[in-house]
Amino acid sequence: MIYKSTQGDLDLSKVTRLYPAGVVDMQGEVAEMSLEWIDLYGDKVKILRYVLVFDFTQPGEEEKNRTVFEFASKNELIDEMQKVATLFQ
Repeated sequence: MIYKSTQGDLDLSKVTRLYPAGVVDMQGEVAEMSLEWIDLYGDKVKILRYVLVFDFTQPGEEEKNRTVFEFASKNELIDEMQKVATLFQ
């Protein structure tokens, strides 16, 4: 199943993990955090951007094989997630 996005075509049949996250700055440390975590603690950190991570890394592989789409807002991220979800219906 090929997902055609503005950022390129992805073969979703090869995705091992697909997840949304927020990238935050916590006192100089940058980290990906879950959307749930951001809902709870987002007012205490600087949210840099939102991401949708397509992880193609197979079990046992050491080298990460990921494609990351970046978004300026949570709404943009949710819109992209909905587009991807339509392929699984």
